[in-house]
Amino acid sequence: MNTRTFTKNEIELIVKCSLQKLRRLDKDLLDISVNERTITHKLAEYLQEHFPAFNVDCEYNRYMNYIKRIRNEQDRSREIANLSDIKLAELIWENKEAFTIYPDIIVHNRGNQENNILIIEVKKSSNRDTGDSDKKKIEELMNRPYNYNFGLFLRIDLDGEDDVLDWF
Repeated sequence: MNTRTFTKNEIELIVKCSLQKLRRLDKDLLDISVNERTITHKLAEYLQEHFPAFNVDCEYNRYMNYIKRIRNEQDRSREIANLSDIKLAELIWENKEAFTIYPDIIVHNRGNQENNILIIEVKKSSNRDTGDSDKKKIEELMNRPYNYNFGLFLRIDLDGEDDVLDWF
């Protein structure tokens, strides 16, 4: 298991470098406005080069042996401060109202919750979705039991290089 820590500046530099490589090598994907999953897959490949000791996965929906879910409003209002992460996870997963999630890109060590580095949710500039639900997902994944260190909502500019990076 890798326990390396990163600063926000290091993470931001890695993301920007990976975006530049995406534009340089795969501009055609942006020009023809392919599906966001195709773009996130290529971006994840370039991120992986900067995180050789970690896993960079797209649409990874597991937390240990469970399906990754986030709490609904009822769960958020419960007093959970004294629960262990495992008990909190069980509470979330037993709740049929919790939402199964598939983060666009995550940087982590599979099977180990000690070093969840980054979650990225991506929207293309042509997508009219405000990204509010993606931002809520990021915020949830930065809390217990997932504990991601950094979150990024990334709106990729298809017409230029004016990407919007909202950091959490």
